[in-house]
Amino acid sequence: SRWDKAVADKVPPELRNRLGIAIGGRTYRAYRELLASPRWEKLAAAGARPQRLLWASTGTKDPKASDTLYVEALAAPDTIDTMPEKTLRAFAEHGELKSVMAEDGGDAEAVLAKFAKAGIDTDALALQLQRDGAQAFTKSWKELMTRIADKSDALAHAG
Repeated sequence: SRWDKAVADKVPPELRNRLGIAIGGRTYRAYRELLASPRWEKLAAAGARPQRLLWASTGTKDPKASDTLYVEALAAPDTIDTMPEKTLRAFAEHGELKSVMAEDGGDAEAVLAKFAKAGIDTDALALQLQRDGAQAFTKSWKELMTRIADKSDALAHAG
């Protein structure tokens, strides 16, 4: 997880590779609360269908951690998990889904409190990760558009 990679050298060993899962737990709890709200119930009664929660790119970045860590920890009803092919194959070969994430996020808040005590500002980190992600996607988009323009130009002049 990008969350865990960002804090790996700033937290004690017992907190390593736990922030991304805790943030996921908090997020899932908020999602389930939204779906249980009177507002959502009214929308659902009118035919609305819920958007699923997406866990994006849940490959493990720490080579010392299980290669299926996030897939197993973030499995939950009404969610979608995108993962690298390497992670998908690892889960198919040896992953174990012993349980699904608790609707209340499990121990997420207790774990997040430990990160706060260790000096990690998750709100500031969230903003930084969003900025970094937006920049990376923008860069990829521009590169793709350049490749398409170059290919179009080459094809236009090929014949």
